Amino acid sequence: MTERTAVLDVPSTSPRAPGRRGGVALGLLRTARPRQWVKNVLVVAAPAAAGELFSRHALTQLALVFVLFTASAAAVYLVNDARDAAADRAHPVKRRRPVAAGQVPVPLAYAVGGVLGVLAPAVAAWLCSPLTAALLAAYLGMQLAYCVSLKHVLVVDLAVVTTGFLMRAMIGGLALGIPLSRWFLITTGFGALFMVAAKRYSEAVQMAGKAGATRALLTEYTTGYLRFVWQLAAGVAVLGYCLWALEEGGVASTSVLPWRQLSMVAFILAILRYAVFADRGTAGEPEDVVLRDRALALIALVWLAMYGLAVANW
Repeated sequence: MTERTAVLDVPSTSPRAPGRRGGVALGLLRTARPRQWVKNVLVVAAPAAAGELFSRHALTQLALVFVLFTASAAAVYLVNDARDAAADRAHPVKRRRPVAAGQVPVPLAYAVGGVLGVLAPAVAAWLCSPLTAALLAAYLGMQLAYCVSLKHVLVVDLAVVTTGFLMRAMIGGLALGIPLSRWFLITTGFGALFMVAAKRYSEAVQMAGKAGATRALLTEYTTGYLRFVWQLAAGVAVLGYCLWALEEGGVASTSVLPWRQLSMVAFILAILRYAVFADRGTAGEPEDVVLRDRALALIALVWLAMYGLAVANW
């Protein structure tokens, strides 16, 4: 009777197939880095700057572009984690990634990443515009090259990551056929370089003496060089924004106050506030800095309000 009971008890642990399938699906979702999706909100940057954000067509196109860019980024993350699975297993933190931990099989990660990488530009060509599809394809090609080799090339790694942010900011304008101002591109590009270099600088400071354990290329950079890069990028971003605001502000308007010019104050304060965390070496996660620092969040809201009033010509 006891033996039979033991045998009958065994099937009670067997319904793991659905759970494992659910585990694989959850692992794929985790590998797609949901926390990083906030970066793709940059697709609204160009339409917002041009004041063409709230029509039904614009909102539909931007929602679609957001999803397509998120799918493209997820494809890159899946391929990257599949490629680095063996190395990640030897890392104290990265070994918990679903692919490295065995929750998601390496072939499946490659397959899902490949499907997403093909579908995103194809859907963009069908539902958006050829330029949008071309930009997505270029983003995928550049990021995959980064995963394979470019992340090991000094300075080029900074340029590739920065260009990824710039592409996010450009694609919304391309999808809606909005001309992109040179000052918009300069401000966005160097603003992104400022945050990327500050992130690398923070990693280098926090991992002093063991930098290669998290990012091998950090052993090639000095903290002095990375500090120079983020300071240079911050200065160019501020200059570009001021020239942009003054140029656009020169157009006759009926605004009660010169909101566009006034927004320069909020923009500069935001850069200075973020630089505090960069200087401390605590800007390793830009999204955490922006979301957790109340003063920076308040400055950002003031800037948004000022810029919104300028676009609305109030």
